[in-house]
This record gives sequence, structure tokens and C-alpha cells, in this order.
Amino acid sequence: MESMVAIRGLCKSFGPIRAVDDISFDVRRGEVLGFLGPNGAGKSTTMKMITGFLTPSAGSARICGHDVAAAPVKAKARIGYLPEGAPAYPDMTPAAFLGFIADIRRVPSADRARRIDFAVDRTQLRNVLHQPIETLSKGFKRRVGLAQAILHDPEVLILDEPTDGLDPNQKHEVRALIAELAREKATIISTHILEEVDAVCSRALIISQGRVVADGTPRELEARSRWHNAVTLILPRARLDGLRAALAGCAAVASVEDGTADAGLARVTAFPRVGANLIAELGTIGRDPAHAIEEIRVERGRLDEVFRQVTGARTSASARAAA
Repeated sequence: MESMVAIRGLCKSFGPIRAVDDISFDVRRGEVLGFLGPNGAGKSTTMKMITGFLTPSAGSARICGHDVAAAPVKAKARIGYLPEGAPAYPDMTPAAFLGFIADIRRVPSADRARRIDFAVDRTQLRNVLHQPIETLSKGFKRRVGLAQAILHDPEVLILDEPTDGLDPNQKHEVRALIAELAREKATIISTHILEEVDAVCSRALIISQGRVVADGTPRELEARSRWHNAVTLILPRARLDGLRAALAGCAAVASVEDGTADAGLARVTAFPRVGANLIAELGTIGRDPAHAIEEIRVERGRLDEVFRQVTGARTSASARAAA
């Protein structure tokens, strides 16, 4: 699969502060990379270097074979970029702004109307097309920013918080649009919304303090969670003690945690020992009518837990070193 974005040893320092520290990765055509990290991790700084808005202190970024520093015009022509905050000229209307973007992107006159109509329709801007941008809601301003990013049909999409400020329906629509566009593009999405990774990303890269701390598909990262292949059982609260006793005698169970479910029901999660096939071991317990199990669910793993593990460890180590 063709590599559209190639990042090698990217670094950025602001005085004594190393905001980005030796980041390397590739993004291929058809891939949607979720770029994750806590506040201040270096996500936006990295994206600004990839798009040529910041000059790296070291390292390189290549877009479709073009070095962003050595051939900035050729590289940027292939990028659709939605910056943090979706900046736009506030006194312009969306129609005027998209016309301006079409001009500076040198969209051929024969394609201009079609490309603007495509961007407007896919971001649902038709009803506010002639309203000053400064009067629009945060969600509509975000959609204007997304429209300008896709207007020239770029090969690479770099989107910083693309669904920020959108309501649930709008988020669904934008995610569906990204999934559709991503089939022929390389896409990087910076987000702090972990559900967005599961919804649209084929791969997730987590950074902390400017360094990559995890890289894999959402399923691969979820497999690093202690919840991976845990089994949750829901049963009447009156049967809880009997189930606990049965789980205590199961060799595949490492630990058990209780929770709450609907009225009159309890939730119990059994965590497996390393290498154990817990669902197979719990089959007999689950079928025992004495426990009156109403639901059994195998857990995939929790990305939020993995996120805290890989980012919290570096933060704690840094704090100890500073002390």
C-alpha cells in the first residue's frame, strides 16, 4: 500500500522546551490515523509541522513524495488541512470564503462550481451559505473549515479535532464523510474523543510529552487493556453470592469486580489469568440455572484505560525526574 505521509525523526523545541521529540510514522492511502495524546502532548505542533505551518527543529515530513521544507508548494497542494479552531475570515460568508479558497488552491474554472457544491453539500452549509461567518455557531464554523479542507480534493487530509462543537447527528455525518473520503486518501485525525477512534480510525497513534508511546489498530491497543477478554455477567442480585463463590473456584479467573445494572440486577466482571480462555471456563457456570444468568458479554478491552496507562506512566516519570 502506497505511503502518502512519511514522518522521520520530527522534533520541535521552543527554547528549552522539547514539544515534539523524535516522532516517526507513515500513513498510507486508505488509512485513517487517529492521532491521540493528552493536552500539551505535541499533537497540534506535530500537525503544524507536517502541514508546513511550523519549521521543525530536526527531522522531515514528506507528503506524496514531496518534502514539506524543500518543496512546500508541491507538498501543501496535496494537503487538505483543518487547523485547530477552524480559522476563517469572520466578515466573509461561507460562499465568499470557499470561492477565495478555490482561487488560492487554483481549482480549474471548469471544476470550480462542482467542487464548491460538493464541499457545501457534504458539510451541509447550504442554509448559511450567505451569512457572515462571524455570526455562525461554533459547529457551523467547524463545518466551514472542513469544507475548505476537502474543496480541492486533496490526496492527504489532516484534520485537527474535526467534530469539535458538533452535535451528535452532525458528528455522525462528519464521521461518515471522513470514512467515505478516506478510501482514496491518507487521513490523520487529531482528537481527544476516544469514541471517534473506534468510529472512523483504522489505526491509532498515541503520543505523550512529544514522543510516540503506542501505535496500532484500535483492536490491538484494546488488547493491551486488562479488560480484554474479561467476561461480564448480569444476574439477579439475590444470586450474587452464589456466583461469586462459583467464580472463586474457577482456575481461569484472576479477579472479580462487582458493578450495578438495572433495578434488581447485578453486574459481575471476571478478569482472566494470562493465557486463560475464560469464556470457555465459564460456560458451565453460565448455564447453571442456580445462578439465573441473564446476560454474558465478552469485553473487547478499553481504549481509555490503555490511553491512561501509556500516557500516565510517562507523566509520572517526568514528574519524579523534575522533583
